[in-house]
Amino acid sequence: MQIPYLDLTIQYQALEPQMNERIQRVLKGAQYILGPEVEECEQKLAEFVGAPYCLTAASGTDAWLMALLAHDVKPGDEIIVPSFSFFATAEVIALIGAVPIFADIDPRTFNLDVSQVESLITSKTRGIAPVSLYGQVADMKEINELAQKYNIPVMEDAAQSFGARYQGQTSCNLSAFGCTSFFPAKPLGCYGDGGAVFCQTEEHYEILKQIRVHGQSGRYHHTRMGFNCRMDTLQCAVILGKLERYPWEIEQRQRIANTYSEEFQGIETLVTPLIKEDRDSVFAQYTLRVKKRDQFQKALAEIGVPTSIHYPKGMHEQPALAQYRPKEPLPVTESVCDEVISLPLYADMPDAHVAYVVECVKKVASHL
Repeated sequence: MQIPYLDLTIQYQALEPQMNERIQRVLKGAQYILGPEVEECEQKLAEFVGAPYCLTAASGTDAWLMALLAHDVKPGDEIIVPSFSFFATAEVIALIGAVPIFADIDPRTFNLDVSQVESLITSKTRGIAPVSLYGQVADMKEINELAQKYNIPVMEDAAQSFGARYQGQTSCNLSAFGCTSFFPAKPLGCYGDGGAVFCQTEEHYEILKQIRVHGQSGRYHHTRMGFNCRMDTLQCAVILGKLERYPWEIEQRQRIANTYSEEFQGIETLVTPLIKEDRDSVFAQYTLRVKKRDQFQKALAEIGVPTSIHYPKGMHEQPALAQYRPKEPLPVTESVCDEVISLPLYADMPDAHVAYVVECVKKVASHL
């Protein structure tokens, strides 16, 4: 058997009538930029998360850049980030001349190790940016308390955790800004690039609206620097078509992940994900730690189970960010990068495919 790592076609087939209706409505209305679906999408996303304000963006990266600009981050300002994340988390900070300060991670949750953060705070620290990796929210209570102590805002990189719950609240509504991505492979994805930034104050919301359209506060009246980062109407229609079904999809992702963890319990060569008791995960990825990863990955591929590695190198080791590399190593990040491997998981994944992954993983793991 050869199974896919991700199958978006089966999801579209389940949603085809409402998706086609939504898309046709946009085509007939011909308002492809900032059409009525954009405002509707933003309202429903804000309601879903529980945040006062939401603004869509052309990508998760653009959403993150908008948040930094709205917070008035300037060249030389420092933003504390975990090194274990997709490159964009630090890339955008560096692009505007600010400085990413890399911290190590918790070896089981893969999220920011809060115990390291206070020692990294300086007079130049302008923000803390925890990443809610693989779908599980970071330790936001402890991070927010520390940030409040030093009067530093927190900005959640929630590109992988839209819909995840933490102590009764929802990811993207846990700090001054929450930024997410609707890249097609994300738990809630559109049919192209897209993203959103959530905020708590009307002031920030108005600034974000200006940034999104080249800093305009009125037609051809530019009061600040911005850029073109609008999520187009068609992509907002796609999100609207998917959003009603999304709670069910989260449940299915959690069900499959729980099946994996239960089936792999007790296998000494595998370390399964740890989800803390006060939160859940939307499982953007189901990620194991495996010592002999290359051997494990090759053996699974030979029997039809694809895998993926997120991420093989910490951001602090990326050549483009070499000037920001910390003097001391980040041992957990560097160890995790050599061991993480993600298994197929998506809401519409057939039970037969789940069972086959379980069978194959057990078989391969027993020979490591």
